[in-house]
Amino acid sequence: MYFCIVNMEELFISSTQNPKVKRIATLIQKSSLRKETGLFVVEGFREIEHCIEAGFQPEAVYVCPEILEGRPTFLQTAFDKEHTVFPIYSVTPEVYAKLAFREGTEGIIAVMKGRTLTLDELKLSKVPLIVVLERVEKPGNLGAVLRSADAAGADAVIVCDPLTDLYNPNLIRSSIGAIFTVPTVSCTSESCIAWLKKNNIRILTAQLQDSHLYYDTDMQRPTAIVMGTESTGLTDQWRQAADAHIRIPMQGQLDSLNVSVSAAILLFEAVRQRLNH
Repeated sequence: MYFCIVNMEELFISSTQNPKVKRIATLIQKSSLRKETGLFVVEGFREIEHCIEAGFQPEAVYVCPEILEGRPTFLQTAFDKEHTVFPIYSVTPEVYAKLAFREGTEGIIAVMKGRTLTLDELKLSKVPLIVVLERVEKPGNLGAVLRSADAAGADAVIVCDPLTDLYNPNLIRSSIGAIFTVPTVSCTSESCIAWLKKNNIRILTAQLQDSHLYYDTDMQRPTAIVMGTESTGLTDQWRQAADAHIRIPMQGQLDSLNVSVSAAILLFEAVRQRLNH
């Protein structure tokens, strides 16, 4: 991907009542519109770059020259053989303030065209490592899990029976773009279990009951680490489908960790075992 200066002075928005501005604000707030239009909003250079490098196509980009601090005022990119370009709008600080949803904003927001990745489209390594999350509700938790999955080199994150959409702005922000670097699929628990079984991927469910310590469990084989919500844990469907139940030892008075912390611990135990194998 490359950026370059282009002359688009006519694409200037100065009113917060502009229909495009209103639509972006609604896309940020409402998952129903994101689902209906197939569009979502990304803010920040790093996140937009990861998004485009992952193959997503921009519908339009909005920049605030006063905030860009010496970066190119207008940008364009080539992402296919036809060198398709997208419009880049210059907006006032007042307009940008209506659109920005991050602290320490960089002065650039993109409206991207979403896409749906399926289980059968996942490209797996020889010894896959996968994170499965059942009914995780908080976008921040899912974003943090994605960061850990990226750091651990996981093949994919599978979100089963989701309670938040994958293009929630808070999820994108908390993942710092990992939602685009880690293949992520949304599906039902039933279809995920069937797919894991078909691909001979061992299912390890994180749970307190009837479980073994995670570091005593073999993760050197194709493995899916499955976690549920902090409040209710996993459903019986996953507990019964599991090849093994694992737990993190708790030394204090509480009986659970944040799901993103648990995911990081379990992922890097798999990494440790594989590196030492």
